[in-house]
Amino acid sequence: MFHWTEKPSATLQSGGVIGPDERLPWPSTAVMGVQHLIAMFGATVLAPILMGFDPNVAILMSGIGTLIFFVMTGGKVPSYLGSSFAFIGVVIAASGYTGPGPNANIGVALGGIVACGIVYTLIGMLVQAIGTGWIEKLMPPVVTGAVVAVIGLNLAGIPIKNMAPTNFDAWMQGITFVCVALVAVFTSGMVQRLLILVGLILASVIYAVLTNGMGFGTPMDLSGIANAAWFGMPGFAAPVFEAKAMSLIAPVAIILVAENLGHIKAVTAMTGKNLDKYMGRAFMGDGVATMVAGMSGGTGVTTYAENIGVMAATKIYSTAVFFVAGCFAIVLGFSPKFGALIQAIPLPVMGGVSIVVFGLIAIAGAKIWVDNKVDFSDNKNLLVAAITLILGTGDYTLKFGDFAFGGIGTATFGAVLLHLLLNRRKA
Repeated sequence: MFHWTEKPSATLQSGGVIGPDERLPWPSTAVMGVQHLIAMFGATVLAPILMGFDPNVAILMSGIGTLIFFVMTGGKVPSYLGSSFAFIGVVIAASGYTGPGPNANIGVALGGIVACGIVYTLIGMLVQAIGTGWIEKLMPPVVTGAVVAVIGLNLAGIPIKNMAPTNFDAWMQGITFVCVALVAVFTSGMVQRLLILVGLILASVIYAVLTNGMGFGTPMDLSGIANAAWFGMPGFAAPVFEAKAMSLIAPVAIILVAENLGHIKAVTAMTGKNLDKYMGRAFMGDGVATMVAGMSGGTGVTTYAENIGVMAATKIYSTAVFFVAGCFAIVLGFSPKFGALIQAIPLPVMGGVSIVVFGLIAIAGAKIWVDNKVDFSDNKNLLVAAITLILGTGDYTLKFGDFAFGGIGTATFGAVLLHLLLNRRKA
């Protein structure tokens, strides 16, 4: 049952580990919300660009989706909902998008995203009705840990291959992740908790000195901030429901279930609070948010491992932070000027931060194995994890006619099926 009278994040705390039901003072909560906004921004904007969607709509829908998730889980599950990369391959296949620029056939892709959200919501209702036992049988810790780790490893190529076009940019990425690491290790208090944001600011200042001041690389261009309007409507689009596109995109719901399950298990491991009783509500919240996004021109959404990585580093799991982050994202969606400010962050600096965050995702998957004492002396567990990691990291792709599963998809389904197959061995 839903308990809408629960008071999320009602206990005020100022230090130590901040649990889901606790919160920092509101000024600190707001600053932490900005850090989560920055953590999700790169991937949430990149995914729609790769599919030919409007990034401002994606940002807006990520904020609205996060608030939907917050309400439907009673404010008990700390998660941010951002653009899911699991949709990219099937959306491109369904819409025939060749890029760059707007996707001329976006409507059929949106119809498929709505269908995926419906399937996902129905799975959530089933979990809410009968529990998570059947999902946990399909996806035990060895599987969920591998899937979470694969998401970080599969995304690793984005900052390394696509966000450092020159040698200078590659060096700048290194300077950025070193800045974040130094802040994480050699500072304390709120500065340490804001390691992503502070590291990004430090790296941006260094970048400006080296480029604008000393002539290395591409100078920072801040003109877009001055020229952008304070308020503007994003480019909404309506779905078109075609059976072929819906059949291609709807199965992504299974990947989203695995992602969400892995993320909740990761947060459970980090906080010591069992969030399994909220699993069905989390699935439904994510499913409804995906439907709303698809109805408006946004990408399908998922609970974001990038933000789980930030939680792992900061030890702040307050759901109030995500409520604030969702509100900020809505403002960003309607504000070209705010968007221009974020987009002014140099690409290699954003890439360096992405390396840190994606790495933290991979480690969160490994932490699931450690916390659940997965026995890797058992060849079943060893082979499931080993094969899954390589399938996802290498972006192993399988095609069934017009339907294609990329690395995250093949790794997810491969891990589940391989575990079921190997688990049938005689004791």
